[in-house]
Amino acid sequence: MDLSSASGIAKDIDIDAQETQEWLQALQGVLQEVGPDRARFLLSRMSAAAQQWGINWRDARNTPYINTIRPEQEPPFPGGSDAQAIEEHLASVMRWNALAMVVRANRAYGELGGHIASYASAADLFEVGFNHFFRARHEDDAQFAGDLVYFQPHSAPGIYARAFLEGALTEDDLGFYRREIEAKKHGKQGLSSYPHPWLMPNFWQFPTGSMGIGPINAIYQARFLRYLEHRGLLQDQGRKVWGVFGDGEMDEPESLAALSLASREKLDNLIFVVNCNLQRLDGPVRGNGHIVDELETIFAGAGWNVVKLLWGSDWDSLFARDKDGELIDALNRTVDGQLQTFAANDGAFNREHFFGQSAGTRRIAETLTDEEINRLRRGGHDMKKIHAAYAAAANHRGQPTVILAQTKKGYGMGAAGEGKMTTHQQKKLDEEVLIAFRNRFKLPISDEQCKNLAFYKPAGDSAEMKHLLARRAALGGRMPRRVANADGKAQLRVPAIETHARFALDAEGKEMSSTMALVRMLGSMLKDADLGRYVVPIVADEARTFGMANLFRQVGIYSSQGQLYEPEDIGSILSYREARDGQILEEGITEAGAISSWTAAATSYSVHGLPMLPFYIYYSMFGFQRIGDLIWAAADQRARGFLIGATSGRTTLGGEGLQHQDGSSHVTAAGIPNCVSYDPAYAYEMAVIVDDGMRRMLERNEDVFYYVTVTNENEVQPSLPQDRDVKDGILRGMYCLEEKAGAQVRLLAAGPMLKEALSAARTLQEQFGVTAEVWSVTSFTELARDGIAAERRARLQPGAKNDLPYVTQQLQAGKAPVIAVSDYVRTLSESIRAYVPARYVTLGTDGFGRSDTRANLRDFFEVDARWIAYTALTEVFGADAARLKDAAARLGVDLDKPLSTSV
Repeated sequence: MDLSSASGIAKDIDIDAQETQEWLQALQGVLQEVGPDRARFLLSRMSAAAQQWGINWRDARNTPYINTIRPEQEPPFPGGSDAQAIEEHLASVMRWNALAMVVRANRAYGELGGHIASYASAADLFEVGFNHFFRARHEDDAQFAGDLVYFQPHSAPGIYARAFLEGALTEDDLGFYRREIEAKKHGKQGLSSYPHPWLMPNFWQFPTGSMGIGPINAIYQARFLRYLEHRGLLQDQGRKVWGVFGDGEMDEPESLAALSLASREKLDNLIFVVNCNLQRLDGPVRGNGHIVDELETIFAGAGWNVVKLLWGSDWDSLFARDKDGELIDALNRTVDGQLQTFAANDGAFNREHFFGQSAGTRRIAETLTDEEINRLRRGGHDMKKIHAAYAAAANHRGQPTVILAQTKKGYGMGAAGEGKMTTHQQKKLDEEVLIAFRNRFKLPISDEQCKNLAFYKPAGDSAEMKHLLARRAALGGRMPRRVANADGKAQLRVPAIETHARFALDAEGKEMSSTMALVRMLGSMLKDADLGRYVVPIVADEARTFGMANLFRQVGIYSSQGQLYEPEDIGSILSYREARDGQILEEGITEAGAISSWTAAATSYSVHGLPMLPFYIYYSMFGFQRIGDLIWAAADQRARGFLIGATSGRTTLGGEGLQHQDGSSHVTAAGIPNCVSYDPAYAYEMAVIVDDGMRRMLERNEDVFYYVTVTNENEVQPSLPQDRDVKDGILRGMYCLEEKAGAQVRLLAAGPMLKEALSAARTLQEQFGVTAEVWSVTSFTELARDGIAAERRARLQPGAKNDLPYVTQQLQAGKAPVIAVSDYVRTLSESIRAYVPARYVTLGTDGFGRSDTRANLRDFFEVDARWIAYTALTEVFGADAARLKDAAARLGVDLDKPLSTSV
């Protein structure tokens, strides 16, 4: 081969071809005599010298538009050509069954949807993984915990199709694709649209259906696996984290957000396979460029090992004949939009429009028939090439690897969808297209079976089935497969509440914030002989803000490299200490990364058979509002742990203003069914809530997680009442703090507003002779859920004696009006209106936040003690305007304020 063609550089820009050839031959000599390490060293030295001498040269951002792995570097395909032929046939069977599943469902129910084209393009990528690389948790050998695979969500039908052949799913299951409710009526299992562990808890391990969540979660999962290994909690078994994603998905910011973390931590246990079918839902991913080149630049620049898998084996002979590099130049120049056009047309069209670009490319194509040109495969459809790329990635050390695999979207769908703009939405195919698909992949099914969309499964004693089952047996069994509470290790002993929260239960009027109470509990838990090593504190660069700096020295900050420097504050008792076995995950300014770490820890009980107890502490405003989709995915994955919304509320975080003050996170949290949320006021409430959460998650193995808001406002902390049991009320959502016989009004207050309500009650009594009863509301959300459940029981069991909603039970004695207040928008407290058996008025912090003092903020939002007292008087005094104006003057509330709360 002419070495000058290796880079695809046209000769017309080479002013001295002979000199160029001499340099290249010299480099080739080094490569052949000494090896690639020496060649790389020399190239690096020359690059450094060029910079030093002012040449200002930098290597091209992209390599030529050809495969990274040369034909001579490819290992033999395991089992040889016979095995490859069997696996190609099996991939065709999977394609058919996946297609039949989707089309059958939409033939009967046009509204169900589903995707054919994505899996059609990715089938070979999955099959090589399933047959040779994706190692399952060994059912008969618990010592190997298995590789972890994040599946491209739109390819779910293909994963179901393989599970059908493996025997994990039945034909009935396939028939109930996207009909989960109907399936249960028939005693069957429905198949969820995408990977959803909540819906298929024994099948899917990771939810990836919201684009971009899979990539970032995979990265932090690989890092968390290293964290567990470095801390001695898991053995290093050489497990891999694989992620198969789409090229269009890479436009999501979460997809690329953590690439540098993966390279910085040298996560060579991580492999991305990006299915570059060049097309998203509406058209080309990069019509006027190359998405492969763009991703190569991004991943390589972030420090990843990049493997380009673009062309199949039938292109090898064409490249061998490309003496002048004209074919490579043509590929370099052809943008993705045009490649999509070539994919959608036949061999004659491609001969004229692609190979007809130059005399050299025309000569290369002369030996091919139109049909052979039409059958030229892209790299992601060639199992031998895929195997070579996967093997190189699995054996690479020191870096994560991304494989950029070029495929055709809708591969095999012919005129109905291959490479076409509409292919992503294709859900219905006519009989002619079905038969053409059958013929293309040589499937042994009749025309009638094609028309009826019959599922096909080879005989159990066939070579295909024996091969498929043997390969999975060699790799540990079926996959995907989710195992909850693996190895019976899913219970951790929860220490008695007094061991870590005595200070909160017996506070005796000490002053502290609820944040500090939580951090103090956390510090005590970390010291517990049984539980401590399984606690995972997580922060996004706010540990000092939340008073956690004392934990730096106590348990250290995790760093895969340890600490290679002497910290500036080394003499301080709160010095910054990084360690290879550090326990804190200090993620930097990345809420998306921190929640991904939390998700990995919160699902470790299933993923690794090792329960952990993560606490992610963050500015509450930067939780559900900013990363709500990631939290929702964690819920789907059946996460168990604590999310701590710190510096919470709209008025408690004085000074920060609109973008930092949270008034809605509890409203969002209420929409997640397995998120248990609380807004405690006192340290003892916090202690009771955290203790209950640990017992539910660690001892009773409930698939719930807790969202608890805390503030940085110091308060005088009372002790847990001893004259009555309030723990049940704390957990159910409310309890009476100051009971008053014959109360004229009842004040319900949550979190930091409890102090304001208590002050309002004193003002009402002392200045107006009005008796007010005060209730602490720890969770409007739990109260509302209880009320909804009680109403439903009454509807479904007419005539039965059902319990009243808990709110109704607590407030049914007396008809005094009820005033509710929280540091959140009124929607939160409004959620229990239907269950309050009296006149009900809500106060909240609707509108945008402001930068000011707490006192001014609470006056502005009309939630401080004076406004609570005035609102109570409007209920007690009724329509007596004179008395109300007098009361307003005495309280100092401004009745002439603008009425709008939207600004």
